[in-house]
Amino acid sequence: MINKIVPSLAQAVAGIQDGARILVSGFGGAGLPFQLLDALVEQGAKDLTIVSNNAGSGGLGIAKLVLAGRVRKVICSFPRQPGSTAFDDLYRSGKIDLELVPQGTLAERIRAAGAGIGAFFTPTGAGTELAAGKESRVLEGVEQVMEHPIHADFALIKALVGDRWGNLTYRRSGRNFGPLMATAARCTIAQVSQIVSLGEIDPETVVTPGIYVQRVVQALSVAQALTVTRAAA
Repeated sequence: MINKIVPSLAQAVAGIQDGARILVSGFGGAGLPFQLLDALVEQGAKDLTIVSNNAGSGGLGIAKLVLAGRVRKVICSFPRQPGSTAFDDLYRSGKIDLELVPQGTLAERIRAAGAGIGAFFTPTGAGTELAAGKESRVLEGVEQVMEHPIHADFALIKALVGDRWGNLTYRRSGRNFGPLMATAARCTIAQVSQIVSLGEIDPETVVTPGIYVQRVVQALSVAQALTVTRAAA
């Protein structure tokens, strides 16, 4: 019987090794697997390469990993935002590396990894410092830069509902990088708010099929946790 549900966050992140490349879903706080990242801090893996839309802020999520000194390199589109002091300080002191990737290119590089595409050309970044050292061609009269896929050892993603086969649905804007990242990692770990029985998710609404997911763990959102606490009181 296929059952990808793991009973705890600690078990969900077990086996993530030092030096791993990890895809982390999220756009700001939407779709960011905060609890999985907290568990990864506790787990202790270091020298990590984090691939995400941003480099974290406010001492939570990715920023918590950065503050703990566990991250060697960040590949992202927006390294600076309000509250990103953890990354800023380390980057300015040369203690953390950065690969800056335009947002659309970042998404396409991840998608290319999942689709088995060896490389692709895009006009984004052509003629700028981001194209330095990269092959470029003029295609249909437009200068374009060759970009390579971003594969990863692990993907940490957040979804709304999952089942024991790993089928996932998302909530509104929480469906951002998660579906792409699930296809591009050797091991995808999904944090979900609700686990349901097989058949309860309409096949027509499945966004990420279970074949792309190796582990599913339930983790209540902050709002859900408050509701449970109040009910218990």
